[in-house]
Amino acid sequence: MRKRIKGFTLVELLLVVTIILILAGMVVPRMAGRTEQARRAAAKVDIETNIAMALDLYELDNGRYPTTEQGLQSLITKPTSSPAPTNWSGPYLKKKSLPVDPWNRPYIYVSPGVHNAEDYDLYSYGPDGVEGGGDDVTNWEESHPQG
Repeated sequence: MRKRIKGFTLVELLLVVTIILILAGMVVPRMAGRTEQARRAAAKVDIETNIAMALDLYELDNGRYPTTEQGLQSLITKPTSSPAPTNWSGPYLKKKSLPVDPWNRPYIYVSPGVHNAEDYDLYSYGPDGVEGGGDDVTNWEESHPQG
């Protein structure tokens, strides 16, 4: 009598591999969309909370927001250009480097703002790195044409 060796046949292994590939084909595209969604959420948090809080502290200490020319760098080092802050108590950001968006590009800061004339505009061009197109992350409400 021959002993039968127990194990998987080639057909069984191919079936398992095929099932795994089908499941991966369904899951991976969904996860890719979540990655982009997470990046947009991280940019929104930076714009509306992290950097905004640092800018508000700067304004509280100095009576005004940094100018466009002084930029976000003024949250890390005291600006020397006019109008020089009189009561700078920074750095206002924990990190000692300029913040970048989740796509590794600098945030855009404009003060006084075009959309927020009383303070500043702060935004990221989003994943495509180009202004407009509906994927920008901003600190103002975008108006979309109805149609």
